[in-house]
Amino acid sequence: MLDSFCHIRDYATHTNVTQDRAPITNVNTIGERIKYSRQQRGLTQQQLAVAAGVSTSTIGNLESGLRDKPRELNAIARALRASSTWLETGRGIWDNDVNVESGPDIRGLVPLISWVRAGNWDDANDPFLPGEAETWLGCPTPHSSSTYVLRVKGDSMTAPHGNTRTYPEGCLIFVDPEKRSPMNGDRIVAKLEGENEVTFKVYKNEDGRQWLQPLNPAHEPIRQPFRALGTVIGKWEDG
Repeated sequence: MLDSFCHIRDYATHTNVTQDRAPITNVNTIGERIKYSRQQRGLTQQQLAVAAGVSTSTIGNLESGLRDKPRELNAIARALRASSTWLETGRGIWDNDVNVESGPDIRGLVPLISWVRAGNWDDANDPFLPGEAETWLGCPTPHSSSTYVLRVKGDSMTAPHGNTRTYPEGCLIFVDPEKRSPMNGDRIVAKLEGENEVTFKVYKNEDGRQWLQPLNPAHEPIRQPFRALGTVIGKWEDG
């Protein structure tokens, strides 16, 4: 029985690829195979970086050939739902969507929105469609369809040195607005009652007393009434 082949032109990379139930030729380096797989999944370099837990510069350096055989290869393969063996050697089937080992469960892309929009976010409305938000990012953890991303402002959630759970200014937090019943210690986004201010803090609840606690001891706790807008389910920052 003869195997059937189909020839595909990859216009993004100006290369010809040959596929027989997914084996690819003329994608000769690890970087080229990562780029090919990323484009097949419809991801940007930044979206792949978030899903794999690496920096955007890592993906860029790999695809441009500045790095070879990365230690992050397995994480990148999981994020791409691709065979790590194929990425490394070019042998076998590239699309490992069925047999891939368990990894981040990417339920789709989520929009990066403004803090003003977060304060008025209504999960009863239709979510953004691609193209309606400035940036769309892949979330590396299970989430609801109304999840969004915020860029952290200020240093109130920058923890003292040595604390690994810190959220420096400029990092991205993934917020699930369907998680509005936080537990003590959860990181949440909240809106202060009677004000338009939206803030990101640690939710505290002790003996029925609720308040918002910053991680940075230079900032005071917020003890005025507030409404939880959603729980932070993950973060990402350039390494």
